[in-house]
Amino acid sequence: MTRAAPFRKAIATVSLSGTLPEKLRAAAATGFDAIEIFEPDLLNVQATPAEVRAMCEDLGLEIALFQPFRDFEAMPEPYRRRNLERAERKFDVMQALGAPQVLVCSNVHELAQADPARAAADLRELAERAHQRGLKVGYEALAWGRHVQRWRQAWDIVQQADHPALGLILDSFHTLALGDSLAGLAETVPSEKIFFVQLADSPRKSMDVLSWSRHYRNFPGQGELDVVGFTRELVRADYQGPLSLEIFNDEFRAASAYLTAHDGLRSLLWVEAEAGATALPAPPVFSGYEFLEFAVEGQATRELSEQLQALGFSWTGQHRSKQVSLWQQGDINLILNSEPDSHAADFYDLYGPSVCAIALRVDNVARAIERADRLLCSVWQEVRGEDEYPLVALRAPNGMLFYLVSSEDAGKLYLQDFDLRGQVGTGAGLQTIDHVAQALPPDRLGSFVLFYRTVFGLEPEGLHEIPDPYGLVSSRALVSADHTVSFPLNISESRRTATGRFVGALSGGGVHHIAFTSADLVQTAAQLRAAGAHLLDIPENYYVDLDARLLLSADTLATLQHNDLLYDEDAYGQFRQVYTATFDERFFFEVVQRDGYRGFGAANASVRMNAMNAAARSE
Repeated sequence: MTRAAPFRKAIATVSLSGTLPEKLRAAAATGFDAIEIFEPDLLNVQATPAEVRAMCEDLGLEIALFQPFRDFEAMPEPYRRRNLERAERKFDVMQALGAPQVLVCSNVHELAQADPARAAADLRELAERAHQRGLKVGYEALAWGRHVQRWRQAWDIVQQADHPALGLILDSFHTLALGDSLAGLAETVPSEKIFFVQLADSPRKSMDVLSWSRHYRNFPGQGELDVVGFTRELVRADYQGPLSLEIFNDEFRAASAYLTAHDGLRSLLWVEAEAGATALPAPPVFSGYEFLEFAVEGQATRELSEQLQALGFSWTGQHRSKQVSLWQQGDINLILNSEPDSHAADFYDLYGPSVCAIALRVDNVARAIERADRLLCSVWQEVRGEDEYPLVALRAPNGMLFYLVSSEDAGKLYLQDFDLRGQVGTGAGLQTIDHVAQALPPDRLGSFVLFYRTVFGLEPEGLHEIPDPYGLVSSRALVSADHTVSFPLNISESRRTATGRFVGALSGGGVHHIAFTSADLVQTAAQLRAAGAHLLDIPENYYVDLDARLLLSADTLATLQHNDLLYDEDAYGQFRQVYTATFDERFFFEVVQRDGYRGFGAANASVRMNAMNAAARSE
């Protein structure tokens, strides 16, 4: 069911880096309605609670919650009495802050008693004291609570306490990390007794839940938990409070508070729509890549042109008014842009020779732009000359552009904007762009996953851990439903891996390699070598191992080895790959032959990395 109005959006101050005033400014500037004050943030600021309240009022932020109040219920004397005295002091702080409710998390203290009746009596006493001050108490089940770990246990205690100022607080991490869900919530808990909701996603981790929670939470859409299903149950239960983000994440603590807050709000806008609380325009339906644009200048322009020629591309046109050339082969369009005072020129100044823009064919440009705008994605329009094709683009998290071109208009922009001077040939047999891989700093992976998943509707595949000679590389692909558009994302904590060196060379993340398709990779590889393309040499040991692992004929194995082709197979079919050496230590090209295969050759990635290292040492 779609709600009459969207949920209000909140974020806990613990989710953002910086001082408390910096966190508040970032949350307000991004567009959050409210914040949760995390007590350590308040303790460390040189301001009184009343002054913090004034800051929030000036910024237009509501203080929705004060948290946490720990180890309260079911304690023996004299701890019980001291806890009530401690609560009164916190109530003083809350009144000065203007915080209407406090989060009480289930007790983890070793002296806590396994007595739900005692816990209910204590919480009732606390709620009555809060009620006398016009405040409320929300009780939350911690996944590692000593006696209360699940929301149904917490609800039983809240029911037994039976006080109007006491309600339930639900947290997606605490629920989903235990393999639990909110199934039955609507039939169990009256909506007015759900006082507050906190959302967090996370990758799946095989570790104790406390450490998992304290270091690896992330925003909805960035992890692997069913936060959408959790939120859908809240909608069914007619929850009326805000959706708030409570994220404990080491990388978030070191990142820009503004960038983190922006990702956080995007994740909430997405998750409430996915859960059916609001409606977003549908994601675009893709029909492949329209073009890739390289930012180049001077020598880089000449050298990249030579490499494209060796790969079978033909120079087929020059832009009518700009220093932009067109290279084509099959259904692949590559643009080399050296136009001064352009986005490409700015990108080149920052990153050197690199892919500065990707154009995607979509079914409806206007709908895709509207969705992106609703999800806080900025729209970019380059300065247009007279009668130029009206290209519109979205900015990726690193400033790279994604142009959106109507599938019906595919090819029209070249006729309109270029003096076409040659024919598109078959070249070396390259047909289409298969995928575009990116290397990213580790702390930017979540932003890109969220961007591709929310704005474009791509789905994340499983994480692969790939050994490089100098460290570990993690790879995760985002793919469209029909696999016409795919973006593998690679990160490495080591600066010495191929991925780490690439990120260092570009002073940040960018396109790491571009994969083209061929219907006959054996013939294509032979043509590429004959044209002077520098293909990677694959060691003989690889083929010895391939022979031991897979049931390949002697002829097939010999053909693979003779052409330095890598091979893999899955339940859907077979896969062949060949790679070029890197261009200017920045990016490289791959050619693949897919015969039903759906992956990206992760099993061969380590071999490729070692071959690249060997090629680099021989230069």
